[in-house]
Amino acid sequence: MPRLLVVHHSPTPLVRTLTDAVVAGAHDDAIEGVEVVVRDALEATADDVLAADGYLLGTTANFGYMSGALKHFLDTIFLDAGGALSDDGSGTLGSGGRKPYGLWVHGRYDTTGAVRSVVSIVQALPWRRAADVLEVLGEVGEAERERAHELGATLAALLA
Repeated sequence: MPRLLVVHHSPTPLVRTLTDAVVAGAHDDAIEGVEVVVRDALEATADDVLAADGYLLGTTANFGYMSGALKHFLDTIFLDAGGALSDDGSGTLGSGGRKPYGLWVHGRYDTTGAVRSVVSIVQALPWRRAADVLEVLGEVGEAERERAHELGATLAALLA
């Protein structure tokens, strides 16, 4: 059975609302045959990544960057998950299989730097972005929850 790994850092009620909607979308009744595994970013491991067929990442935008928890996760799994480095030690475009991933980011004022920071690392993994990034500023209303649900359902449906 294909496995979708959801890795998130959800330290506030607003971000937790988005995370819950993403997970609910991944568990949508219309999608069968996908195992959904949810891990806090500080608990997820390289074994979780290697056992998965697709990924959903969620983070806050903190001072123009992803959360420290998600950065720790990516640092921890990068090489084991097939991350590619150039001769100078910087990330380079990953090769090999291209497993699908999606990303959601919540910020108070701006999410640009957080999105850029995640994408710059993930592009060096053997993953491919399979859905538009969900960027949410400020309050999380019904429209944002629906978009988060759709993101989770999209990734799960790609694996079904």
